[in-house]
Amino acid sequence: MLEEARENAINRMVDDAEKMGADAVINVRVMTSMVMSGSAEILAYGTAVKIMDTK
Repeated sequence: MLEEARENAINRMVDDAEKMGADAVINVRVMTSMVMSGSAEILAYGTAVKIMDTK
């Protein structure tokens, strides 16, 4: 279940970056913390970037 939740969190982060017009997400972090016995939360975050062509 935690693996599925982690994948969902990453997919949501990527979807949000795509909506902003980003080309990539860098410096990605995934954190898991125990909320209470039998439950946990997963947080995925990173920096959405747009690649510029300097030519």
